Order: sequence, then C-alpha cells, then structure tokens
Amino acid sequence: MASNNMVLNYLPRRSVVHELTGTTKLAFFLLFTFASMITYDTRVLIGLMLVSFAAFRLSHIRLREVRFMLVFMLVFLLLNDFFIFLFDPNQGSRLYGTRHLLFHIFWRYDVTAEQLFYLFNISLKYSVALPVAILFISATNPSEFAASLNRIGVSYKIGYAVAIALRYIPDIQRDYHNISQAQQARGVELGKKEHLLTRLRNAATILLPLILTSLARIDTISSAMELRGFGKSKKRTWYTQRPFRRNDFIALGIGVALLVISVGGVILNGSRFYNPFV
Repeated sequence: MASNNMVLNYLPRRSVVHELTGTTKLAFFLLFTFASMITYDTRVLIGLMLVSFAAFRLSHIRLREVRFMLVFMLVFLLLNDFFIFLFDPNQGSRLYGTRHLLFHIFWRYDVTAEQLFYLFNISLKYSVALPVAILFISATNPSEFAASLNRIGVSYKIGYAVAIALRYIPDIQRDYHNISQAQQARGVELGKKEHLLTRLRNAATILLPLILTSLARIDTISSAMELRGFGKSKKRTWYTQRPFRRNDFIALGIGVALLVISVGGVILNGSRFYNPFV
C-alpha cells in the first residue's frame, strides 16, 4: 500500500470528477481559487467549503490517501495564524472598526473577538482553496493536465515539463522508500526507536543514491525525447485529450457561478469583509 503514502500522486478512480476533461478541471480549479481568494465573507467561504467537500465526496478519494498533505495544510494554517497574531494582534480590530476584548495575555497581546474572527476567516480561506488543489492533482492524469495547459495557450514544452514533474514525484518517493529499505537491511537504523538527530543523520545517507538514481532517470528520459524529435514542431497532438461533454459544461457553469457570487458579495457589501460586529 505504498501509494497511500505518496505526497502528491494521481489516484485513478471511476468518478464524475475523474471523467471531466483536464481543461475543465484546470478551469474549475482556477475559478474556484479566484472565488475563494477574492472574498473574506464568512458566509461565502462556508458555501465554497461545502462545494469542496462535495467535490471530494464525488471523487471517491479517501481522506487517508491524502492524509499527509491535509496534515501539512493543518500545520501550515496553525503556524500562519500564530505568526499573524504574533506580529499584529490588533489587525482584526483595525479591519472591523471595533474592539471587543476577551482577555489580556501580556504587553500588547490582547485577544479580541475581532482578531479571532479574522484568523478564523484566514484559516477558512486556506481550508477552502488547498483541499481543491490537492483534489485537482489527485484526480488529474499528468498527461491530461499537460494537454489542458496546451489547450489554454501554454506552450506544449512547458506543459510536458509539468507533466513529467508530476509523474516524477511518485517515482522519487518510491525510490526513496526502496533505498530506505535497502539501507535498513544493511543496519542503518531509520525507525522511531532512534533519536531524531540520529534518524536525520542516517536519512542523509539516502540522498546520494537517490540523486544518482534521479540523474540516471533524467538522462534516460531526455535521450528518449531527443530520439523521438521532441520540440521539432511548433504544435503537437495529445493522446489523452478528450472533447467536452455535458458534465464539463456543468462544472464550468458552477465554477463561473461561484466566482460571480464571490465578486457580487464584495460589490453588495462594499467590502471584501463580512462584519458581524456592527
């Protein structure tokens, strides 16, 4: 079950999300990201979060399969909120124009309802956008992603480079796992029984063979591409490119509608922020 431990990996499934074309998924991801980044309206962000949860449910991708990235996202959110409060504990009060003190910690660090609400909205924004980004990578074949980039005007050379990078990430993780198992068979301890510094030092012994393996694979791929005349023509066709179907237009319509709702909320409120304190 090594694939479950992959950080970023395409997870093939038979689902509505996987059946969408790469261009549709890329466009929806961009529309959804713009919609979540434009507004700080809590009501809109909660609605977007429900859409992201529904997309995860439709994809049939299990949370444990992307557990590492979700945990990484949670740690990132906590650190982000901590440093926002550390450097400017009164930012929420300035944004919302009021100040409701909950309790004092020390020096200039007061915990206010406005600051907690602002940090909640910051966390909500990232919680809305990042899961959709993880879902986009997990539900999109790298070759199809490259074709979608080329379809929206990106050079096929750049698209192919992105596809190779996405395919290469699981290969690196697999090589790291294999080399780690070989090193442990030779007596290099990498388990939890050892101290952290010892494990880090022993893990460094994996880097050299991993780098050599990666260089060998790069040389093989570049030679194969050169022999096949890659880059000779200005355009190319894609084996994985598919025509739009009804579900593609529905997904694009939902993405556009979400962006319109987000922008409309900003215009109607006269601000990006929803202020419950007035």
